[in-house]
Amino acid sequence: MTQKFKVLVTRKWPSTVEKKLDESFDVTLNESDIPMTEEQLLEAMNSYDAVLPTVTDSISSKVISSDKRKAKIIGNFGVGFNNIDIESAKSNGVVVTNTPEVLTDCTADIAMLLLLGVSRRASEGEFHVRKKEWSGWRPTHMMGTKVTGKTLGLVGMGRIAQAVAHKAHFGFNMKILFFDPYFNNNDIIEKFSALPCNTIDDLLRGSDFVSLHCPSTSETKGLMNIKTLAKMKNSSYLINTARGDVVVENDLVQALESGLIKGAGLDVFEGEPNVNPKLLNFKNVFLLPHLGSATEETREAMGMRVFSNIRDFFDGKEPTDRVV
Repeated sequence: MTQKFKVLVTRKWPSTVEKKLDESFDVTLNESDIPMTEEQLLEAMNSYDAVLPTVTDSISSKVISSDKRKAKIIGNFGVGFNNIDIESAKSNGVVVTNTPEVLTDCTADIAMLLLLGVSRRASEGEFHVRKKEWSGWRPTHMMGTKVTGKTLGLVGMGRIAQAVAHKAHFGFNMKILFFDPYFNNNDIIEKFSALPCNTIDDLLRGSDFVSLHCPSTSETKGLMNIKTLAKMKNSSYLINTARGDVVVENDLVQALESGLIKGAGLDVFEGEPNVNPKLLNFKNVFLLPHLGSATEETREAMGMRVFSNIRDFFDGKEPTDRVV
């Protein structure tokens, strides 16, 4: 690769990755780490050979279909790509790549953290100690819900869900149910003694914990609404490390207020980074600021995956993680 292609990185990335990109490309970095507007992203598509967004950057049809567009590839920093208008990219001949596999374990770890945290009242207990309100151990103080041996229902059975199943089944002896009409790998099913559910209703009714692992699509957006939440056990918990808009947050608030479910653990939000203010008032809701892949090792690996994809593209090779 002799020509230095112009590349824009929309947010601040790990310094090791930014250095690697700078060695091979004519790179513009976002030193301020302030999200770019649609107009700025449009200008970037018109001015650079490659644009490297994150899952929080909305790459709309307007941005992609500009008649002045120069960019030939969008290297997304994230496994999900619902932030990009894929149909527009396809029709305009723009290559899109993502970063699968490298964030699987860390996101699964966060799902288990949420599950354990909300059921054992971890955030509530931590604040209790920090506020110096703890008066000492007593038999009925801050009792939570036992996790070991309970039933975990997985909505979606992709890589991250499988990693959660592994941790839950072998680490906590949990029974695994799943609903995924597109999954039929019998080896994986047998590995976790997982039971497939014919409908999501079956999964919701049979689970003590429901963990979401589906992408945001026309089928799944708003999947967890008041009707589906009402089908969960009133002793059960909802865990979301997938996409915020899979859950209708106002309906979740209603379900929590009325006792339809016992609690929730959320790492993603419907209007991210804005969080429904009513969720902040629940002691039985464990909230994290989208930390699923937030380890040094994983974020660096994600960035290196983007680097490899665009390097291969400009070298005339097929990017490993091409989406379209």
